[in-house]
Amino acid sequence: MPAIRFDDGLRALVGDAPWEVVAADFGFTEGPLWHPDGYLLFSDIPNSRIQRWRHGGLDVYREPSGQSNGLTLDLAMRLIACEHENRRVSREGGGQVEALATHFEGKRLNSPNDVVVRSDGRIFFTDPPYGITEDQRELPYNGVFSISPGGDLSLLLTDFDRPNGLAFSPDERTLYIADTARHHVRAFDAAPDGTLSHGRLFAETRGDGRPDGMKVDRDGRLFVCATTVQVFAADGRPLGVIDCPQMPANCAWGEDGSTFFITARTAVYRTAIATIGIAPHLR
Repeated sequence: MPAIRFDDGLRALVGDAPWEVVAADFGFTEGPLWHPDGYLLFSDIPNSRIQRWRHGGLDVYREPSGQSNGLTLDLAMRLIACEHENRRVSREGGGQVEALATHFEGKRLNSPNDVVVRSDGRIFFTDPPYGITEDQRELPYNGVFSISPGGDLSLLLTDFDRPNGLAFSPDERTLYIADTARHHVRAFDAAPDGTLSHGRLFAETRGDGRPDGMKVDRDGRLFVCATTVQVFAADGRPLGVIDCPQMPANCAWGEDGSTFFITARTAVYRTAIATIGIAPHLR
């Protein structure tokens, strides 16, 4: 079973279910996303593929993927992808892939990393420089952006070192954003027009954990991939740590809603967790 440390109260959620290998032998896995049609999508970044796992079998969903990282679905269940190599946020629909964001004020984005879509259709994404070299940089900051339902790109924040994973609280009034280099997660009040305010420290990851992808369950608990999976209550209290077979980069719920997937370096794993996650297919 997954090892649980720091707070045995977390054991009631995880129980005795073991980690199972879903698929293995990849370059670096990221962006797990359960599609309502019954399959898991995830990125294999260095091999520039989006993989699809369904009914125990594996195939390539898209190649090349522009070295996609974070994946999500919009309100019409179209795939939204953050692409490192193409330095853009894209949307797939009708068999075509189109760019939603490539430049801000005439300068190329760094390398969009993770993405979430609010229930009004607004897209929020982070833009650290992980996919570029310093001489390729055009923007002087590592920003957090939003794309309105009408397609307008807005810069929201510039004071992050390495903005990474992001997730909304269940009521969507709070947006959590990981700052990997600073080993913490910040929380912001999210206004209907997409602006963010009242930034504050929400949680600091334990040990040498560097927060990466993260997701929220229906009770407001935040599951943060940071060397392990570190779990925090809605008020920021650390609830415990779930050890993983490999260092996780991101996580997602899928199948019946209580299956928990992690993308962990060269493989994808799953386990059963006794809570339902906030996921695009469970809106």
